Amino acid sequence: MIFLQGRKHAYVRRHAHNRGIALPVVLLISAMMLATAAAWFEQSVAVARNAAGMADHLIALHGADAALTVCARNVLNGSLAGVSGASVEPAGWKSQSTFDSNAIAPFGSWTASLSFRSPQCLIETWQLTNRPNAQAWLITARGYGRNVDSQMWLQTQVVRENGTVEKHWRRVAARPF
Repeated sequence: MIFLQGRKHAYVRRHAHNRGIALPVVLLISAMMLATAAAWFEQSVAVARNAAGMADHLIALHGADAALTVCARNVLNGSLAGVSGASVEPAGWKSQSTFDSNAIAPFGSWTASLSFRSPQCLIETWQLTNRPNAQAWLITARGYGRNVDSQMWLQTQVVRENGTVEKHWRRVAARPF
């Protein structure tokens, strides 16, 4: 039998007490790194989905804006006529059947890789009751993103009276149908 004395004996006893602690520490650190990596992955997936949704929204916005600009220009130069309206602001654009039957696609070709469908516009005329000499149009444009659910609706009111033209632009907050 060997007896350890002095300093060596204290070291062996301390070392034996700490034996086996490395594996749980390594497993704990590995679990923390795995949880952090999973959280980063989830966040990067959410950011990618958000970016794709924003891209669809911008594609639809630019399509609707382009259609609105072209239709307004063509109305003012006389190459497009509108659906006749009443003395109140037209509401035909809120009806799907009216919009689908009377809307035009102002572009001969539209890049199919950009959006689901070519942008459209509906031109409605109306007589302003307080300005009998004015011609007024409500132009509604619908642009699409990469799928049918990503749509953007824009409107402009165009009024021409005594050689001056007024344009009032607005965004339609919710899809009418």
